[in-house]
Amino acid sequence: MERFQTISPIDGSVYVDDRFADVNQINDALEKAKSAQAHWQDLSLDTKQALCRKAVEIFVSQGEAIAEEITWMMGRPIAYTKGEVAGFEERALHMIDIAPEALAPIHLPQKAGFKRYIKRVPLGTVFVVAPWNYPYLTAVNAIVPALLAGNTVLLKHSVQTPLCAERMVAAFTEAGLPEGVFQYLHLTHADTESVIQHPQIRHVAFTGSVPGGAVVERAAAGRFISVGLELGGKDPAYIRKDADINNAVDTVIDGAFFNSGQSCCGMERLYVHHSVFDDVVAKSIELVTNYRLGRPDNPDTTMGPLVKTAAADFVRGQSQEAVQHGAKALINEELFSASQQGTPYLAPQLLVNVDHSMRVMTEESFGPILGIQAVRDDDEAISLMNDSEFGLTAAIFTEDESRGEYLADQVEAGTVFLNRCDYLDPALAWVGIKNSGRGCTLSQIGFEHLTRPKSFHFKR
Repeated sequence: MERFQTISPIDGSVYVDDRFADVNQINDALEKAKSAQAHWQDLSLDTKQALCRKAVEIFVSQGEAIAEEITWMMGRPIAYTKGEVAGFEERALHMIDIAPEALAPIHLPQKAGFKRYIKRVPLGTVFVVAPWNYPYLTAVNAIVPALLAGNTVLLKHSVQTPLCAERMVAAFTEAGLPEGVFQYLHLTHADTESVIQHPQIRHVAFTGSVPGGAVVERAAAGRFISVGLELGGKDPAYIRKDADINNAVDTVIDGAFFNSGQSCCGMERLYVHHSVFDDVVAKSIELVTNYRLGRPDNPDTTMGPLVKTAAADFVRGQSQEAVQHGAKALINEELFSASQQGTPYLAPQLLVNVDHSMRVMTEESFGPILGIQAVRDDDEAISLMNDSEFGLTAAIFTEDESRGEYLADQVEAGTVFLNRCDYLDPALAWVGIKNSGRGCTLSQIGFEHLTRPKSFHFKR
């Protein structure tokens, strides 16, 4: 039986050594999901809500251990990993609270001699394929509403964070979910594709890279099932001349460098009105040089390693290439003694004199680097913000709210922030355009992607 290992970016040690599921285990899980779905669907929504609330309570009670596991598996500082548990709770409870309204039948106006309504019914079994960078926050977006809608769920996590799948399923099982309703499988890439192609799977919720999303689409092609894809990002921010500069820079720098820049909705390029460019750059340097790069199990560390050395080398390559083409690096890497070639520990970097001929301004970095470009006016800023194959989020900083709303309408993105960034409000639809994906999670609209409409037309 094929095995996998989770290598901790902290010190290169083997943190998890386990087996992938074999064919019999995969088929057994699919059969259990099928058998459980009809009974789960028939349970009242009140019952499903109560079970999910209990699961969330159990999960949150294990927060300390969960936070430590995240740190060791993917490298986020222990000072911040507890925040993922809190975010999981916020999103899960919100989706539980809004479920009655989101899943309520649509009753049409009375028509003489007829009764007409539309129900939202479950799809069947939902296959959730979750990434390592926010292993719980990305997964909960689809899992909890899928369960509430009456679907059964199979979860496949990245081999970088396999314990997350086990933790989640264990919490829901302890809460009393019937056997087969929520299961996990550790899968190879080939077996992941096979599961997508299985007749029992009626929806795939995938979070990952653009190439990964293309593989999912190809695997699902011809099956006529729904596929939700949350893919890459190259999210821009624009600081207008009338912005609160201190707030804007504080917010953008945090949005760019939190989680060592490994956020699909992190800020990866910054456009600044030329009149405030120098002030923005000076404050950005001040903030970035205050990061403490080091082992993430140290509570004083504010920036951990990237998930693996190859990821750090990719960002190093973008930076070096930009400098060769005229960009200027503003951060002295010697200030960060933990930063070492050949390791996942990478110093944060700011670049100026950048433009869109450089990969660092067009290609997803997924690391602690930010290009800062001066612009003449709003029109140039919007043009540059939209000059991207991606469209997940964007941020505008201005004291003129009406102007900000006007500019937000011009931005090609699934979410546009005003005077903030890098945050998912579970009451809002989480959605991307262009190569950032398609489909939607969270909010009432998120339930629509995990159900199908069924019309009832009765003649009296």
